[in-house]
Amino acid sequence: MREATIARNYAETLLELARRAGDLQAWGQAVDDVAGAMESDRTLRLFLESPRVSAAQKNRILGRAFEGQLPPVFVRYLQALVTHRRQMLLPQIAREYHDLVDQVEGRLHANVTVAAEPAAGDRRTIARELSRAYGKDVVPHFTVNPAILGGVVVRVGDTVLDGSVRRRLGTLRARLLGQRA
Repeated sequence: MREATIARNYAETLLELARRAGDLQAWGQAVDDVAGAMESDRTLRLFLESPRVSAAQKNRILGRAFEGQLPPVFVRYLQALVTHRRQMLLPQIAREYHDLVDQVEGRLHANVTVAAEPAAGDRRTIARELSRAYGKDVVPHFTVNPAILGGVVVRVGDTVLDGSVRRRLGTLRARLLGQRA
């Protein structure tokens, strides 16, 4: 739990730096790129984890590696993470950063389960109707599950809206069996 709080605090700092720079999206991409590299490149991960390499050495190498590729303030932010031994939290910080950006921009993410791959028009309609229902910009993430038979199941945070044919048939079955008995 403590790491989540620490990651959130560093993400808030990153958000403020991105606001000052005036580019939330580019900074989000930068933090994603570095976090992704840490997760996929074993050598980089071992280098950053290693207690044998001092923070000063790591910062010097990071400074040289990202010079001209990332904004200098972002590089100093990464170096501050290393100095405070928080560099391994970068993937969590990236997730927290995107959650904060979504809050700032009034955006929600919804997991939408459908029985068959929806057409582009259906995707837009679902996104539009969810945005209208929630009063915010909703970004749907679609998954296909033929077991629901039809309709949609929408999950936003802890809220589940089940409009599947499978649930409706289950409800109908329960009514019919309840009336017979």
